[in-house]
Amino acid sequence: MTKPQTFLALNWKMNKTPSESVQWAEDLLGQLGDLNIKLAIMAPSVSLAGLSGVLGDSQVGLGAQDISQHDSGAYTGEVSAAMLKDLGVKYAVIGHSERREYHFESDAVVAAKAAQAIKNGIVPIVCVGEKLSEREAGEQVSYTLNQLRGSLAGVSIQSADDLVIAYEPVWAIGTGKTATAQDAEDMCAEIRGVLKELYPAFAKQIVVQYGGSVKPDNIQEICGKPNVNGALVGGASLQVAGVTGMVDALK
Repeated sequence: MTKPQTFLALNWKMNKTPSESVQWAEDLLGQLGDLNIKLAIMAPSVSLAGLSGVLGDSQVGLGAQDISQHDSGAYTGEVSAAMLKDLGVKYAVIGHSERREYHFESDAVVAAKAAQAIKNGIVPIVCVGEKLSEREAGEQVSYTLNQLRGSLAGVSIQSADDLVIAYEPVWAIGTGKTATAQDAEDMCAEIRGVLKELYPAFAKQIVVQYGGSVKPDNIQEICGKPNVNGALVGGASLQVAGVTGMVDALK
């Protein structure tokens, strides 16, 4: 299997003010050479307009951390896909474990958001992954694959570039604990098996990322596995040096 191009999505979560975001992006662009990977910043919605002005047509794409499942209307606080598209947003993180846990997002809501993104030309990065309790019970595969199927129910794609899947074991997010590279490979291979069922024409080239305490010193081993095509990076994405370190490690 020819691997898809490696894709690093930098998930800032609720960090950086709009002005800090602009300065950070300017610093990063000043230090990046030519990239042999895809790279995108997933920023808070208040920072997207400023970042769009800085990133423009650069090598670094712009992404949102969430998206509404609705076109428009009386949904106070929501941000629609059309609004994001107008800002130049190319990607949206959907169904992150923190959204599922703190905002009670179901698989059905995640699927609706993914479909809304695709309809508007935004690539959804659909997140799935088990908690520690499921892994300790040996149920991590069945749990994650059921979550994946539910999160893609009714979601149609026209090419492999329309969709990204991020496997994030919840127990490894922000804890300093990292699944081994083989753990990541095993689950990403299982995920690709489901993608072959759902999207047989595109499954081999759909990007499947790993997320969970990814850093410059472990990213090469993780992304070197056949079914791991990049990473959704949290804490290590907040410092320019962390990002350039990961980019350099993948050269």
